[in-house]
Amino acid sequence: MDDLTSFTVVSGDAHSEVGRTLVEPVPQALGVVDQFGLWGNLGVSLLGFTGAMYVLEPTGTAAGALPVAGAFLSIVLGTVLGTLAIAACGVSGARTGAPAMVLLRRLLGPRLSYLPTVLNVVQLLGWGIFELVTIATAAHVVAPSVPRWLYILVAGVLTGLLTLRPLGAVRILRRVATPAVVVVLAYLSLELLRHPLPNLTHGSWSGFWVATDTVVGAAVSFAPLAADYTRHSRSARASFWGALVGYGVTQVLCYAIGLLALVTVARNPSDIYGAFVAVPLGAVGFAILAARELDQSFADVYSSVVSIQNARPRWDRRVLGAVVTIVITVLALTINISDYENFLILLGSIFVPLTAVFLVDFFVLERRRSAGAALARRPAMVTAWLLGFVAFQLINPGYIGWWVSLWTRVDGWVHLRDQASMSASLISFLVSVVATFSLGRLEGRARRRPSPARP
Repeated sequence: MDDLTSFTVVSGDAHSEVGRTLVEPVPQALGVVDQFGLWGNLGVSLLGFTGAMYVLEPTGTAAGALPVAGAFLSIVLGTVLGTLAIAACGVSGARTGAPAMVLLRRLLGPRLSYLPTVLNVVQLLGWGIFELVTIATAAHVVAPSVPRWLYILVAGVLTGLLTLRPLGAVRILRRVATPAVVVVLAYLSLELLRHPLPNLTHGSWSGFWVATDTVVGAAVSFAPLAADYTRHSRSARASFWGALVGYGVTQVLCYAIGLLALVTVARNPSDIYGAFVAVPLGAVGFAILAARELDQSFADVYSSVVSIQNARPRWDRRVLGAVVTIVITVLALTINISDYENFLILLGSIFVPLTAVFLVDFFVLERRRSAGAALARRPAMVTAWLLGFVAFQLINPGYIGWWVSLWTRVDGWVHLRDQASMSASLISFLVSVVATFSLGRLEGRARRRPSPARP
């Protein structure tokens, strides 16, 4: 079982829990309501409220702001595209019982799968730090008399406790957090809509695709961990619709509420949390959302653990969870993380093309080869991934100075023009899809070709 080529799937019930290691049977105990509760809560994030600012002003200046209608359209389109990737990746977990990074063994081979595994752990640690800092910042806005570091410590402890019983945490989210979140989001929406709206069509559409890529990046960051949870779904259909509807609806609401706050009551875009607290009973609702943010830090820690188990399947997830929680808590207390938009763009540039390669391989190419061939080294798939990554960077390299200069120099060779009118996410995805089909067919022919006889 250490090669993780197959998993023993067993029926589960309301008392089932994840095994300590990856070599134990996989309980499939989560129904569509559980999946909806999990993904519905993950779709709501305080970072989404602040992320609305990057959608409204994709160029970073008020002069390049999108029309409000354009910003809302980019939120819907970006969410749909990113959530479809989450839901499709989730189906693979439900069908196989395998977590996300283990599924990449089928795509890249065991050793090459460690590359995206490391990248995934790094991004999850970053998100985990972000979430603890966000929880503390939000809680400090509501109750400023308590020191911010104490909120980080409390959030870290609670996150670690949730990871001890992951399926139990999902059930808690479904029973307690989901109803509270629905009420709070509905209330905030109604309160904000009472304020007069600005001209909905005034602004520039030039940054539409940059804004859309930001929203796609927020959603697709969950694609590399979707199977970690859907592997416990009772059916592939439950996992697909639970993720698609749950995450899609709540992320749109979250970004839309942030957008409404920016154009109605937020005098200072950097103080959007204060705008929510200023709403009647807003402090209560905002406190609920801050507490609910623990589901994000829980997912970051638990998926970090499962990703590490791709390399060490017999390591105890409880010990790993404690170590990862301590690491992100200490880092949240000691370092300053502020480059949110660049972080999202970097994640998108890595995982959008990888997701495309994986989906084509799993749903199309997998049927055309034997299980043994699926575990061999597959440089063709790495090539398809890299081609998509390059396409993304040529269109949208982000805002880190030296990185932008590098890709601007490359663009001078290929003469790609009018990047602002193109979607880096869509083009990167399509490039990887075409490359995977083409290189995958060549790879299949090479494998079927008989080896020359030895003299």
